[in-house]
Amino acid sequence: GVGPSDASPDEGVVEDLPLIDEKAVEQLAEGLISHYLPDLQRSKSALQELTQNQVVLLETLEQEISKFKDCNSIVDINALFSEAKHYHNKLVNIRNEMMMLHEKTSKLKVSGIN
Repeated sequence: GVGPSDASPDEGVVEDLPLIDEKAVEQLAEGLISHYLPDLQRSKSALQELTQNQVVLLETLEQEISKFKDCNSIVDINALFSEAKHYHNKLVNIRNEMMMLHEKTSKLKVSGIN
């Protein structure tokens, strides 16, 4: 005959599992999604706004950096102009000295002739 040892160990396990109601699973999933989705959407829009603000901030920083670079260029140009002015003054002084020396030598020549 058929004894207890002949029964499959898996026999009866399938009947022990509750039947999965697909409609209930769908409703639970929808409930879970509807519970978390609004917060996630708010977080998404907040992150998008933050990203846009960061882009604007980066652009502004780049503009400010370029202004500082321009300022440094202007400082360099100003230094160059003041240096040029200094050397121009030196040249004017040398020219004046040369004219004065020329006058003196001319006078010496004239007085030497007489």
